[in-house]
Amino acid sequence: MAAAIAARQVSAAEVMTAHLDRIAAINPQLNAIIGLRDPAVLIAEAQAADRVVASGAALGPLHGLPHAVKDLEPVAGLVWTQGSPILAQQVAAHDGILAERLRRAGVTFIGKTNVPEFGFGSHSYNPVWGVTRNPWNPALSAGGSSGGAAAALAADMVPLADGSDYGGSLRNPAGWNGVWGFRTSIGRIARDTADDWIPTPGVTGPMARNLGDLALLLSVMAGWDARMPLAMESDGAALRHIQPEAMKGKRIAWSGDFGGAVPFDPGVLDTCAAAVNKFAAMGAHIDVAVPDFPVAQAWRAFVGLRHWHSGPGLLPYYNDPARRALLKPEAVWEIEGGFGLSAYNIAALSAIQTQWSRAVAALLRRYDYWIVPTAQVWPFAVEAHWPQVVGGKPMQTYHEWMQAVCLVTLSGCPALAMPAGFGPGGLPMGIQIVAPVHGEARCLAAAAAYEAAASDCIARRPMI
Repeated sequence: MAAAIAARQVSAAEVMTAHLDRIAAINPQLNAIIGLRDPAVLIAEAQAADRVVASGAALGPLHGLPHAVKDLEPVAGLVWTQGSPILAQQVAAHDGILAERLRRAGVTFIGKTNVPEFGFGSHSYNPVWGVTRNPWNPALSAGGSSGGAAAALAADMVPLADGSDYGGSLRNPAGWNGVWGFRTSIGRIARDTADDWIPTPGVTGPMARNLGDLALLLSVMAGWDARMPLAMESDGAALRHIQPEAMKGKRIAWSGDFGGAVPFDPGVLDTCAAAVNKFAAMGAHIDVAVPDFPVAQAWRAFVGLRHWHSGPGLLPYYNDPARRALLKPEAVWEIEGGFGLSAYNIAALSAIQTQWSRAVAALLRRYDYWIVPTAQVWPFAVEAHWPQVVGGKPMQTYHEWMQAVCLVTLSGCPALAMPAGFGPGGLPMGIQIVAPVHGEARCLAAAAAYEAAASDCIARRPMI
């Protein structure tokens, strides 16, 4: 599409019109796009993009494409509610790093995509915009926190989407919507943070309907920024050139249910195992294997560190009784969970994370890749806040049902979520292919081999 615009085979105005028509027809059912700008203004901006093409000026790689940014990120002049009634009237005064890079690449910002309040939870609902529904079955959740992005992408309302991921916020909705999402290594994509020197596991990443599109958006998003001292030196453009890896002889660790430590609902592991077997059909050796470290300890570290990371940005709201009353219970739970953590507690939790990440690194010295499901359950009813029971086991927290992706987060490794297939009810599920830290190119190469072998599940589109 971007190449056709650049070659004047189609106009940016025609592309914009087609997407706005699709949004008008589909978004009322899904509620994925929020804060949509005036269509007349958007058409005028697309016509301006066409004039730039006609002038012969150099074009960015996404020139003329419509784009909606996840509502956790600021875009100058657009709503920036983060799903919170506290910020329901907020309009961003400036572009964040992500918006800067997208704008420089030539997109036209059409609005935002929906999220859960402040990104807490893998189900995209909030009191400002409501709930986002799954295009495969609008009675069900689209996941989160990048649920609006994934649903809009799967329903062809946007050509590309950006997301972010702390505990699975890119990977869960990618799997549940039958699209692709890439959680990159910390620092691969420079990101605005509340504290430049205390990194959190939260990263931004690309989402797309196929691997080539995913790599294209990654090439725009990736790279160092002088304002972010912990960002990596990274040539994003180099990540666009994907060569499928020959899988014959490669060794792949398939986690299954983590040796019985992580519960799954019926059918999830069967669907994911069938996807893993596509690698076997290409000649890879598949073993059931997990990191040599107690999952319970790793999970305890994730929960505690999440408490700590949640506090700095939300504490001013919590300390104001009027605004505290507007916070969702899960946000209050995270903040209050941090009150009992001393610096020594945090250091001890960080040491556990280090041990877990070293165990994952050891696994990835024995195996070329590690594959894990993108969720432990199928998409659930939009009326639910989060699953209370998974695989017969009661969930103790709002995010325990995402343990399988949170454990990958804790490793620091890049994880590329891709469609795995469909369950008995026709709902999509995904797998995440994990490579060593900074191994994004390796994830892309393995995913390219998979894409060529998995057209049966990748080609299916939602009927909405």
